[in-house]
Amino acid sequence: MDLLYFARLARRNWLLILFSLVLAVSTSLIVTARMPTKYVATISMLVSGYDREGSLSTAIQAGMLSQQRVQSYANLLPSRRVVSQITTGDDIRRVQENITAEAIPGTVLLRATVTDTDPARAARLANALGGAFTRLVDEIEQPLPTRKRKHAKKDGEKDGHSSRKNDQPNVKVAVVDPADVPRDPISPRPLVNLALAVLTALLIAMASLVLRDRMDTTIKASEVLHEASKSSVLGIIGYERDARRHPLILRDRGRSSRSEAFRSLRTNLQFIGVDRQPRSLVVTSCLPGEGKSSTSANLAITLAQAGWRVLLVDGDLRRPRIPNYLGIEGATGLTDVLIGRARLENAIQIWGESDLAVLPSGQIPPNPSELLGSNGMRTLLSGLTERYDIVIIDAPPVLPVTDAVALAAICDGALLIARYGKTRREHVIRAVEVLTSINARLVGTVLNFAPAKSNRYYGCEYDAKAEVTPRVSV
Repeated sequence: MDLLYFARLARRNWLLILFSLVLAVSTSLIVTARMPTKYVATISMLVSGYDREGSLSTAIQAGMLSQQRVQSYANLLPSRRVVSQITTGDDIRRVQENITAEAIPGTVLLRATVTDTDPARAARLANALGGAFTRLVDEIEQPLPTRKRKHAKKDGEKDGHSSRKNDQPNVKVAVVDPADVPRDPISPRPLVNLALAVLTALLIAMASLVLRDRMDTTIKASEVLHEASKSSVLGIIGYERDARRHPLILRDRGRSSRSEAFRSLRTNLQFIGVDRQPRSLVVTSCLPGEGKSSTSANLAITLAQAGWRVLLVDGDLRRPRIPNYLGIEGATGLTDVLIGRARLENAIQIWGESDLAVLPSGQIPPNPSELLGSNGMRTLLSGLTERYDIVIIDAPPVLPVTDAVALAAICDGALLIARYGKTRREHVIRAVEVLTSINARLVGTVLNFAPAKSNRYYGCEYDAKAEVTPRVSV
């Protein structure tokens, strides 16, 4: 994955990213508006040991004692014993939760902060906390009373001086930096909250998109279809909103983007093999609903418009769709010809200004696979290829039934249709394996219903007559 991959992923899903950002900004504004305003007052205290003798060794010992006490005092500062001296009642627990004490590393300094919604009260509580803590330390560090001396001192002044020295605490704490009334609140910070919300939304959105893209095995690019099928992508048919109501390319006088895409497919079919250009072509798909029938009909129309003698055969004997697309009668057709109930000339119908020949499916038989793979179908197909330049057969999907496999075995080639965002890679791979197992020739694939925003299919609307590509002789 590189930067270009993320850029393309974000471009394809920009609506989802925009929705995530709007949701994050809205949530940030609501949360920020509901957050109480808080102020922080800070005091600094110095922990020092008492040097009783004034010598260098005792001074070092006093310094070491101070460093040992600092961390313990940091834990003692927010204790109930200290806080109860500056407030009473239910406020003790609240004040405790808003006191933070830390020992500054490498020093004998203590830093205590008090958080409150009132700046003046925060400063007052911090200074009161410093005074209460220094008094508690003096009480804790006060030395135990000395034993009565066995021998009285003769020098009373000396004895008094020694007594005062012994009464000094071992460690003392002094406030070196009292708290001032804070001016600016520490919470809420709208810009920081907004930046964090936007960054979090972007990370979550992109992570979910990457995860979904990696787990999604549907075909969404011609390169993926080419890799899965090991065959050329002959056409990319774009999606149009009214394609379901108007599946044929005859509307707008053939000037739509889908019309241009089918003309491109027609041109590519003409050059797939100069020496082995197929005279009979099976159009199929992996699963139902991927647009094989509409592709068969539109491809046949496009070839007929170019002057080809085309026969469109509805070989889907389970769910025939060609008569509905073309608006013709389908009661008599292929099955009637194969069982000898009707003559071929009577079953074939001429459709449209381009004289497209159409052979409907006829009555739905109980054994479609056996009928399509019979010698009668082989003989019929051999005669049809002699009369027409190309015979296009709309066959059922490959994976659910074996009808398309039976037809592909007796035809010159097969064209596999894949639907954008629906057909899976594993389905394409399996379909190709099935066709290859009976030595069918896969002439190429078509990516159907590709969205226009992907800009991956050829075609643009223009005010000009549809081009007519001369037929290549075979």
